Amino acid sequence: MLVRTLTESDMPHLQKLYRYLDADNTEIPLNEALQRWEMLKGYPHSDIFVACKDEVPVASCSLIVIPNLTRIGAPYALIENVVTHPDHRKQGLGTAVLHAAVERAWQAGCYKVMLMTGSKQASTLKFYQDAGFEQSKTGFQIRRPQAT
Repeated sequence: MLVRTLTESDMPHLQKLYRYLDADNTEIPLNEALQRWEMLKGYPHSDIFVACKDEVPVASCSLIVIPNLTRIGAPYALIENVVTHPDHRKQGLGTAVLHAAVERAWQAGCYKVMLMTGSKQASTLKFYQDAGFEQSKTGFQIRRPQAT
């Protein structure tokens, strides 16, 4: 198993992998996906981590390191878009990408790493707990209304 940051040639595989994140996910054109990835990497220490089998990404998560004006200026990090291909689950790949992202956050001086899940499945919650995350805060969100 190889865990590393995303490369340009990985992007088509990542877009296919995202179908398992959300069945309704609409793939954006490759050139636009690459531009958005470059924007994400514009935040220092931020990137997309992948676990590969035969050089093909089969698990992934995004890490965004956010500058901060509290905690003596220590940044914090957000992990999003955690996904593992169903054929490769329960092999430690999802945990490996999470650990790589968390390690990058610690190297960046972050004082905490957060993630949220919309899943209520016990197996998903256990996955995050087994990866070292604790369910200790209450999350809220607001989504932009759909244009009519």
